[in-house]
Amino acid sequence: MHPAAQTRIRVRVIFGDTDQAHVVYHANYLRWFEAARCEFLRARGLPYTQMMTRGVHFPVTEAYLRYRRPARFEDELEVVAHVSEVRGATLRFDYAIHRLGEQEALCEGYTYHACCDDQGRPQRIPKDVKGLVTG
Repeated sequence: MHPAAQTRIRVRVIFGDTDQAHVVYHANYLRWFEAARCEFLRARGLPYTQMMTRGVHFPVTEAYLRYRRPARFEDELEVVAHVSEVRGATLRFDYAIHRLGEQEALCEGYTYHACCDDQGRPQRIPKDVKGLVTG
């Protein structure tokens, strides 16, 4: 995927993100995936709130994470997100989380999303939305 089609955000690990072993609690990586995904959409003129007013929702239908190395309190992280797959009614976002300035990923993963209407019924991804997330 073209680098312009990626979004990068920075996150600093706060003490509340860590567990008793002083490493980031595993579920927090999903929160950072979500933050990067929302910023990806916002950067393309698709703030999630705007899509919701149109009756377009993208609930997560599947999530996968692979933890490679721990992040710790005060680490500054970079979360990279991009869309790797678009089908009629589904999207796949891929993510990588690195310690700022390092190449090796601490965590990698993906999420699948179904496009649904206000009643939760599957619907095709609107053409304008599809064009903006793939461009």
